[in-house]
Amino acid sequence: MNRLMERIEARTPAHRDRAVDGLRALALLAVPTGHWLLGGFTLSSDGALHNASPLSAFAGLAPVSWILQMLGIFFLVGGYASVLSYRKRKGSTGEWLRGRLARLGRPVLGVTAVWAALLPLLHYGFEVPGDTLRTASTLVIQPLWFVGVYTVVTALTPLCVRAARRTGVWAAAPLLGSVALVDFLRYGPYAEGMPSWLGVLTILPGWLFAYQLGVSWGEGRVGRRHAWGLLLGGAALFAALLLAFGYPASMVGVPGEARTNSHPPSLLVLALAATQSGAAILLRDRIGKLLERPALWAPVVVINLSAMTILCWHQTAMLAAAIPASYAGEVPGLVGAPDTVGWILARLAWMPLFAGLLVLIGRYARGFDSPWTRSGRARRAAAGILAAGFAVFALGLA
Repeated sequence: MNRLMERIEARTPAHRDRAVDGLRALALLAVPTGHWLLGGFTLSSDGALHNASPLSAFAGLAPVSWILQMLGIFFLVGGYASVLSYRKRKGSTGEWLRGRLARLGRPVLGVTAVWAALLPLLHYGFEVPGDTLRTASTLVIQPLWFVGVYTVVTALTPLCVRAARRTGVWAAAPLLGSVALVDFLRYGPYAEGMPSWLGVLTILPGWLFAYQLGVSWGEGRVGRRHAWGLLLGGAALFAALLLAFGYPASMVGVPGEARTNSHPPSLLVLALAATQSGAAILLRDRIGKLLERPALWAPVVVINLSAMTILCWHQTAMLAAAIPASYAGEVPGLVGAPDTVGWILARLAWMPLFAGLLVLIGRYARGFDSPWTRSGRARRAAAGILAAGFAVFALGLA
């Protein structure tokens, strides 16, 4: 372990922004932690798994989702890193974009192609119930929407850079305003006359907001005064939306609830993102100094190198434990209604197993992250067809 830390330390360039990498690693870890802790399974009479959440029984756990919903931080550091990469590009803007988008697309293609091949094997070879496979498919594809949105905002980087250079931190203000307007139409006095699809209009500006802040930060247009404004203004808006305007307290969807904050993003998501972004910018120097310690820096490097593996495969790791366990009936914290304190404690005990399974899966899945230089056109085409088939199957269940 000491040798690994020394090797990582020796290979880290002096100009590396450790704070930004640390923030990204923190946001990455929040994704599986949130899904593993706030997601559960019930078992039907035919032995099939169905999604459930402890938030349905424990509304008081909602503040946990405020901590674990760190996509605002992820988009912030994504925008910051994109600016640095965009400045250093050697080819055209189009070549830069193709390179960035390929890095996002390969792992998604890999996980969906693998699951497309697994579905018939599990059903016909191991007699896994069809409802269990439907549940699994929705969970596998659940985090992939993020990759799709991130791909779109990454493609908008050149426009974000121009906006940041013109108006600095205020380039994000129209995005906040557009989400506020759609929320007013969705939830205000005219809500009954609004079409159900209206919320879709918040998807792009809702997630582009923090990315644009990151781009402005990377352009040197966000100072400590701006960061304090984001922190205090975001916190005030967050409190007002919760206490005065009746927004749901949970930052993730709760089964049975009519409204959700994240899908599509509501103004509460942007308020939280502004708060987190302000805090992150203010704490940057402290985080950077803390990560000068090799023992803390080495895990950050490993997590960042495994970013797409974590995002794409963490639900598979949980399913790898839950599906076999379902044959034994209800297993506390793994299979069974998540409606008791005992379930929460048992789920916490299971999480190291999920992490271990993710590490094991990652040893093989990381191959999808690298360029597929050894794969011919036929294999790539087959992977594309399998991935498309899985996407149609999973999205058809939504």
